[in-house]
Amino acid sequence: MTQAIEAEGLVKHFGQTKALDGVDLTVPTGTVVGVLGPNGAGKTTAVRILATLLRPDAGIAKVCGFDVVRDPVAVRSLIGLTGQYASVDEDLSGRENLVLIGRLLEMSKGDARARAAELLARFELTDAGDRAIKTYSGGMRRRLDLGASLVGRPRVLFLDEPTTGLDPHARNEVWQVVRGLVDDGVTVLLTTQYLEEADQLADRITVIDHGLVAAEGRADELKRKVGGQTLQVRPTAESDLLAVQRILAELTGTAPTTDLDAGMVTVPVDDPVLMSTVVRRLDTAGITADELALRLPSLDEVFLSLTGKSAQQSTVDTQKTGSLT
Repeated sequence: MTQAIEAEGLVKHFGQTKALDGVDLTVPTGTVVGVLGPNGAGKTTAVRILATLLRPDAGIAKVCGFDVVRDPVAVRSLIGLTGQYASVDEDLSGRENLVLIGRLLEMSKGDARARAAELLARFELTDAGDRAIKTYSGGMRRRLDLGASLVGRPRVLFLDEPTTGLDPHARNEVWQVVRGLVDDGVTVLLTTQYLEEADQLADRITVIDHGLVAAEGRADELKRKVGGQTLQVRPTAESDLLAVQRILAELTGTAPTTDLDAGMVTVPVDDPVLMSTVVRRLDTAGITADELALRLPSLDEVFLSLTGKSAQQSTVDTQKTGSLT
């Protein structure tokens, strides 16, 4: 598979701060790669270099085969960028914003208007197309912002925290748009603090921490790297919690943890075949369970293991300190 994005050894300093310390990154054509990392990890810095907005201090980066330093104009003709905050003019209508961008891209008036109408229809904004952006909801603004990044029909789209601040419904709307873009052959590099977003959209995930790549792979691969599986049992009767603890301890040789509020007993396991043994032991003891599950670590647990910080904690840090570097 050809690579839409190739970066090797990217280094970037801001004064005494080393934002990137030798980052390698590849994004195959027609895929979504999610870039995760805590506040200050270097995600946005990497995106800005790949989008030709920053020059690296060292390293090489290519987009669709063009060097971002030597051929920035060629790179810009092939990419779209949606940042953390909407870049559209709130006093203009949705249609006027898209036409303006088309004209800036040297489209004729007719072509710019046709492209604007096409994108408004695609993002289900036709009825609101002639209203001022300041009357749009958050989800509508982000959809228009995505549309604005597609006016030039980019082959590669950089989405830097595209759903920051959106409610779950609006976030789902943006996810549907991204899936549609990939179906059309657009390559997407996605930075996000929402681990569910990466799980939902990304074919592969790269975790950056302290300016370095901490891990990369499919979501399930990263989950397996962090550790084995976890067995969870929620007995129907709260009075059976101690008996369930005892059974799981005997079978695994590990002391389970119990969440009394949730009525859940949890224990790490290395052998998935153990599940059937647990079912037999519970049945023999006359214990019924409302929930019995064997799962991989969550992506949040992966994030915590790799960076020492939960995604939720990173999001709070971001809100306190501003956009990521």
